[in-house]
Amino acid sequence: MESINRYFWRIFWGGIGMVVLLFALIAMGAMGYMPSFDELENPNSSLSTEIISTDGKIIGKYYVENRSNIEYANINKQLKNALLATEDIRFYQHTGIDIRALMRVVKGLIGSDYAGGGSTITQQLAKNLFPRKRRNKLMLVLQKFKEWVIAVKLERAYTKDEIMAMYLNTVPFSDNAYGIKSAAYVYFGKPVDSLRLEEAAVLVGMLKAPSTYNPRLHPEASLKRRNVVIDQMYHYGFITKAERDSLFKLPIRLDYHPDTHTEGEAPYFREFLRLWLKDWCEKNPKPDGTKYNIYKDGLRVYVTIDSRMQRYAEEAQQEYLREMQKIFFNFWKGKDPWRDFQKEWDAIYKQCPRYIALKRQGKSDAEIDAELKKPIPMRIFSYEGGEKDTVMSVYDSIRYHRMILQNGFVAVDPESGYVRAWVGGVNYKYFQYDHVNWNTRRQIGSTFKPFVYTVAIRDKGYSPCFRVPNMPVTFEAGDPRFGLVQDWTPKNSDGRYGGMLTLRQGLQNSVNTVTAYLMHEMTPEAVAKLVKSMGVKSPIPLQPSICLGSADISLIEMVGAYTTYANKGVHVEPIFVTRIEDRHGNVLQDFVAPRNEALDEETAYVMVELLRHVVLGGTGMRIRYRYRLMNDIAGKTGTTQNYSDGWFIGFTPDLVAGSWVGCEDRYIRFRNMYYGQGASTALPIWAKFFQKIYADSANLRSIVDPNRKFEPPAGKMTIELDCGRYSGGYKFEPGTEYE
Repeated sequence: MESINRYFWRIFWGGIGMVVLLFALIAMGAMGYMPSFDELENPNSSLSTEIISTDGKIIGKYYVENRSNIEYANINKQLKNALLATEDIRFYQHTGIDIRALMRVVKGLIGSDYAGGGSTITQQLAKNLFPRKRRNKLMLVLQKFKEWVIAVKLERAYTKDEIMAMYLNTVPFSDNAYGIKSAAYVYFGKPVDSLRLEEAAVLVGMLKAPSTYNPRLHPEASLKRRNVVIDQMYHYGFITKAERDSLFKLPIRLDYHPDTHTEGEAPYFREFLRLWLKDWCEKNPKPDGTKYNIYKDGLRVYVTIDSRMQRYAEEAQQEYLREMQKIFFNFWKGKDPWRDFQKEWDAIYKQCPRYIALKRQGKSDAEIDAELKKPIPMRIFSYEGGEKDTVMSVYDSIRYHRMILQNGFVAVDPESGYVRAWVGGVNYKYFQYDHVNWNTRRQIGSTFKPFVYTVAIRDKGYSPCFRVPNMPVTFEAGDPRFGLVQDWTPKNSDGRYGGMLTLRQGLQNSVNTVTAYLMHEMTPEAVAKLVKSMGVKSPIPLQPSICLGSADISLIEMVGAYTTYANKGVHVEPIFVTRIEDRHGNVLQDFVAPRNEALDEETAYVMVELLRHVVLGGTGMRIRYRYRLMNDIAGKTGTTQNYSDGWFIGFTPDLVAGSWVGCEDRYIRFRNMYYGQGASTALPIWAKFFQKIYADSANLRSIVDPNRKFEPPAGKMTIELDCGRYSGGYKFEPGTEYE
């Protein structure tokens, strides 16, 4: 009997020793890879780069896994309780391994009626941080032992609260959402600390099987699982029976925000920023010399966009173009816009991916035409809801989408240079060409005219009341100032001539002869030099035709140039990023807008007065009579030849915004002034945007003030603005509205 006892204790203690040795070997890494202390302190999970607006909202991310971290303090009580009740009620009592929970598992294996999960939150965190590799069952058991060791190490390295936050940051959800912060936004459109109890229960319920309990894809299964979580909360005393029964009756109300490349807020801006950030990462390596990865390194990019103003800009665009598109389609009904541009149409048609694919298969042009003109079910862009299902041929769908009116809109703070709103097009999924950024140039029309007036006022000291003859001006060939090979005589768009006009009348009604007169007095070089000092980097042809807007310049450059007028002669370069931080909150770089004094303050103020009268009684006056914006506003409309491009750039003392409207192909356009002018196409979007921001001025008080006035220069002005006192009592009379 004594020998049996001796053998029993030898086996018992030998078994204990083997277990201790096994775990010691695991901890030392002798049984395979084990994370070091540094790796436990700094787990290397991929984090999304977050784009954060000036009003503190995440407006986009770049990621391999859509994951963002959240601190424990931002996890609300309902979510914590739901997690504890469902996953690990003894979380705050155990040290990483819950012996009671393991006993429940053993009971379940031997046939007990009650069994539960054995993994603690800490063990699940270990598995998330250092994922299992699928091998044989023996290796799976060994991996489970490793997770126990890692769990104990995590408990020593972190507080319980930190472990809970880390776990919620690492769990995967469906729909490309990783971590509770991303999931809360994707499914409910809100931050974690704003989740209601029933919403938190939905997300906690998904932890068991994210796809199975996805509330978007499987609402019934998700509802049942949510109620299990709520029942567990009742079971452990977190809620009362009445609360449980009441919550059971609530449906799941999703506010689904798919976080994709083509959807969400400011998609054109996000894509522009993505390319800019990749270039920044190339030029700004980490301290160890490696490059930052915008998809994995969890950078925090603080941008100048205000999410509210961005939303108002997008709404203004969609509201107006929805109606304008109907007018445009009716305008072309029964007519072929490509009739005189067959060569251009053929080039567009043959660039279609489907055409190219069929051509590679050896199909003839006739066979390809037959295939691509066959009606098929498809989804197309529509201003009503963004897209719609229809039956249409590929051939007709190309023509349809080329006839969609496009818009670029950007708003900039003239004092800081902050880009507050950036709308590069009407729908990024269907039209990825950005009509705002520096590389996108269109002919700018009459929005260029103020630059010519500026040079005349600065260099000649002309008053807005200075009168010039309303007669054609000829730029003669052979004049060395202009370098023309033949005479050029610009004409007024309405064909009206005669009498004298003040500079104020000339700019107010965009009269070509007045601008031509001033250009003849100046030189193209002087105007181009001024424009460059106001931030325009696009090439400016040194020809007199630039006075009427023949140059191609980007929208962002033009808005940036107009900030000079609003900012008392100081040009501030538009910027879109204020700060970049790493995942730990360390500042990698701060950004401040470059600025230079392009004009003296008096010249800038005289130009403001001239541009105010464009709105008071000229081509921009529908801002007053139609949109009822009565505050201090200055601006200029622009319409290019044949109405291909419509422009309006306007500003208040605290915001400069520009709007452009046209089609991708310049020959697809309105064919008359009534619809085609900038005052009809671009100005209304500008006006609707300002209506919206002024309606919300209480929340945007730090950015816009409808009561703010343009300030005259300090001291006595040398240029007379009162036409009643200029040149013997000449009285200014408002003109009619024409371009």
